[in-house]
Amino acid sequence: MTATHTTHAHPAKQHWAEGLTVFAAVMLMIAGMLDIFRGVMAIAEDDIFVTTRNYVFEFDLAGWGWIHLILGAVAVLVSFGLFQASMWARVAGVAIAGLIVIANFLSLPYYPVWSIVMIAFSGFIIWALCVVRQDESDRIER
Repeated sequence: MTATHTTHAHPAKQHWAEGLTVFAAVMLMIAGMLDIFRGVMAIAEDDIFVTTRNYVFEFDLAGWGWIHLILGAVAVLVSFGLFQASMWARVAGVAIAGLIVIANFLSLPYYPVWSIVMIAFSGFIIWALCVVRQDESDRIER
């Protein structure tokens, strides 16, 4: 098999891999922007958040706001790397989406419905970034 034949052997799979990477990039950018907004609302101590008592992971609302703001900003930055199909961005995207899942799980009592939505969003991002095989992502970068 020649290199040309290998590169063009499965154009449908290549388009599938490109589509999933773009999907993950867009979803990560949206999740990041929404996390930034959530962080700003929490830092401003908006009345939209629920106050809970005796929560094991109790943290100051402004503290959670800064965590979400930073995670959101990093997610948006990583999404730009995903648009270029960079391997570092795929790894960082999975890591940041995982951290978003953990942060939303820990802040679940403060904003329950939105936390569940963000966990689901992040799950789709992780799936999209992990399902593309290495050989398919190499062809995308060429």
